[in-house]
Parts: sequence; structure tokens; C-alpha cells
Amino acid sequence: MIKITFMGAGSTVFSKNVLGDIMLCDLFHDIEIALYDIDGQRLEDSYLLITCMNNTINGGRATVRKYLGVENRKEALRGADFVVDAIQVGLYDPCTIIDFEVPKKYGLRQTIADTMGIGGIMRGMRTIHVLKDFARDMEEVCPNAWFLNYTNPMAILSGYMQRYTGVKTVGLCHSVQYCGEGLLHNLGMGDKVEGCRTKIAGINHMGWLLEIFDKDGNDLYPEIRRRAKEKNAAGRHHDMVRYDYIEKLGYYCTESSEHNAEYNPFYIKAGRDDLIEKFNIPLDEYPRRCINQINHWARQRDELMNGGNVQHSRTGEYASYIMEAMVTGNPYKIGGNVINNGCISNLPREACVEVPCLVDKCGVNPTYVGDLPLQLAAMNASNIYPQMLTIEAAHTGKIEYLYPAAMMDPHTGAQLSTDEIVSLCNDLIEAHTNAGYPIF
Repeated sequence: MIKITFMGAGSTVFSKNVLGDIMLCDLFHDIEIALYDIDGQRLEDSYLLITCMNNTINGGRATVRKYLGVENRKEALRGADFVVDAIQVGLYDPCTIIDFEVPKKYGLRQTIADTMGIGGIMRGMRTIHVLKDFARDMEEVCPNAWFLNYTNPMAILSGYMQRYTGVKTVGLCHSVQYCGEGLLHNLGMGDKVEGCRTKIAGINHMGWLLEIFDKDGNDLYPEIRRRAKEKNAAGRHHDMVRYDYIEKLGYYCTESSEHNAEYNPFYIKAGRDDLIEKFNIPLDEYPRRCINQINHWARQRDELMNGGNVQHSRTGEYASYIMEAMVTGNPYKIGGNVINNGCISNLPREACVEVPCLVDKCGVNPTYVGDLPLQLAAMNASNIYPQMLTIEAAHTGKIEYLYPAAMMDPHTGAQLSTDEIVSLCNDLIEAHTNAGYPIF
């Protein structure tokens, strides 16, 4: 019997999507599902939901078990074939609050803080602190399992697991498969979606839409560039930063404008609220989402349960398709986060990059991309080196790597002096330690 362990099962909506997708696969009706979390109430919510869904769409054929707390983690993992990772270390309260409020004292403003910026760096540090234990347990009790990482910061966490543990790891993000389709719809080109072909490569949340052709082989970029420039000139909308990328850099990227606003020194500047207004940048966006989710969770849970008649349609998330491909050997293409090793030839070999990969019984097989356009490689590199420094800080436990990681971060370095950055890092370390989530 195939066993799938879901780490962070209290992410109820996401666990429903991934596990529901799996149950809808003919191969995976009779499976064992292990739900693991450290939050008892959220774990119980997910257990009830997944059990009801199993009964509704799968005839109750899967075996669903729940495992609460660190003391039960090894048993949750024991004998697993696949481990899905969707944890959030420190939750909104206290750690997301710390990530946003402490930098504000230094005049540093953020939007999402889950990938880059000082908030992304700290999120990566405290999460690797936990992933080290995951890796030790997996190496002992399920050494052949694949670790499918959905947790942010994707490049930092996947890069750590791939470089410094023996766990077979791929990082997955749904921004890749919806990038081209979403762009075409938003620019009024939805009639071009069917049969369109895209090529995407770069790093997580800053993967570049390098090519986009319609079903007849016509290059859609000239019209995309024209429409994107016109739409930005016409007034405020939700994707102005990425459309500015199209105009200034020539290419669109995978993740949203609220994310990309903080991955560079261009849009969020001290004393430049005119830029915030011009590019419609939602400061403090992630805390608002967290608060709304917390406030609406009880209602959302009841809607998902639907009186016990839990329905599901297969989504575009990669996890179930990866598992199918690895079990059957029928190849499936994904955009995966893997160690570069020359796939993108003008980015560092040790970097965690997001490139087309073919999945089959041999595992995840990255493809060769070659050089990115130089301006795109430069944008990626400005994020890669802080990511790699963060990984070194977490791996070695040396604060001497953490300070430069923050200094080299494009947004943080553009706003603060070196002394201010050191002081900010020290304040964040102290705040996390006092909250019970140590960085080192």
C-alpha cells in the first residue's frame, strides 16, 4: 500500500486539494494517508474533512490516520512513499507579526515577506530549523520517500534540503502552470489560451515567461507588450509591477505583482509613497490575508464540510501528477525547483532554480535551458545570493552569514545602512527567540 504523509495537515484547504486530487487517481484509491500537525484543532478539522471526502469520492477505500505533535512525527513519516510539506513555522501570530512589525521600526515596509526581503530571510531561517528534524526522521524511517515541498520561501527551503540532506526533494509552486494563461486572460487575449505553448525558467516567484506562442506557432509577445504598456498607462490595476517588468525588462514573470514589488529596490522606497500609489502596491498584504483567513475559518470549514458530503474536482496542483508519473513511469512535465547544476548556464550551479522538469520512474529530471537574457539573469542573481547566504547561515549556525544575506537583499540593502541591518537582524533574532521560535 502506498503511503502519503502530509506535513502541516492543518492547512486544511490545501490538504483537501492535494489529497482529493490523489484520491481521484485510479492508482491511489487504496492508500494510507498520514496527517501530521502540531495544532490539535486544525489537525482534527483536517482529519474530519479528509475522512468525509474519502467516504464521498473514494468509497472509504483510503486509510486515514492523524498524528499530533513532535512526539508522533516519526510514526507519521514511517514507511512513507511521498511526503507533502505545507508547514508554516510560527504562524501569523507571533512570527508573521514579528517579520512585519520589527522591520517597520527601521522604516522597512513589505507586502508578503514569505520569499525574499528580511521577512523571507527570517521565515527561511526558522523553517529550516524545523526541516532539519524532518530530514533526520525521513533519512531514518522513510529514506526512499520523495519530499514534495510547497512551503515558502521555496528556493531557500528546497535548496537547503537538496544541498544538505539526503532527502529526495523537489519544490513545487502553482504560479508556473497558470502564468501564461492568466496573463492572456488579463490582457483580453483569452481566445489565444487553447493550445498555447510557453517556456518558463528562472527562480521561484521570479521565473520568466521566456516564450509564449499560440496554437499556430505565432509569437504572442509583441501583442502582449503593446497591451501591457497600454494597460499600465490607462490607470491602476492589480498587476502593474509585472507589466512594468514587461516594458522595462522585456518579459513577464510567474508570481504576482504584490510579491515582486519587494524583490528589488525599485518600487518600495522610503519617502516615495508616490510609487506605492503609481504601482498600486498593497503594503502589509500578507498580514491582512492571514487575519481574514483566521476570522473566516469557521465559516469556510462548514462550507467545505457541506454536511459531510465533501466533493472535489481534480486541480492543477502538481503533486498527484508527480506521484502518478513516478509510479507508472508515464512521463509528466512540471516546473520544478531543483539545484541548478548548469540547467541555467548563466546562474550559479548551487542555486535552487525553477526549470522545466520531466518526471518518471527515475524521479525528477531537470532540463537544460541555457542562458537567460542577461537582464533577467541579473534580476534572479540579486535574489539568489541572499538565498544562498541564508541557507549557509541556517546550515552552519553562523550569524556571520545572516548579516550579509540581509545586506545583499535588494530591498533591505537599498533602504538601510550596514549598521542598521545588523541591528535589525539582532532585533529579529531576539524577538523570535522570545516568542519560542529560535533562528539559530
